[in-house]
Amino acid sequence: MEGITEVEGLINELSEELGVDETHYGEILIAMTEAVNNAIVHGNKLDINKMVDIEISVDGQVLQFKISDEGPGFDFENIPDPTSPENLEKPNGRGVFLMRQLADTCEFEELGRIAILRFENAIPQMESAN
Repeated sequence: MEGITEVEGLINELSEELGVDETHYGEILIAMTEAVNNAIVHGNKLDINKMVDIEISVDGQVLQFKISDEGPGFDFENIPDPTSPENLEKPNGRGVFLMRQLADTCEFEELGRIAILRFENAIPQMESAN
């Protein structure tokens, strides 16, 4: 679980390097923390022999994260709505909901073993010198 602390450090370093604004910083930090936590706990079942990989790419003002685990995957199309009255008191089940709410796009590949989070306009546009 110390991987969560590493993710926070990674997001802090990346945000500083790229000039990510405070609003996007908070959204990225929470969504990535949820994604990595889900990969560790639900994907890899806390197996210390399994890895969670994070790939980062920058395309203009778009920041993309690809989080992969070594688990069996999950049915990402049929996740209970954590805002439904019957689910409000449940202690978990909000991770994917938060990821979808905070990222501009949240996609899953390989039966849910890979989560792709995109944050548009997260990186300030470089001023062109005339």
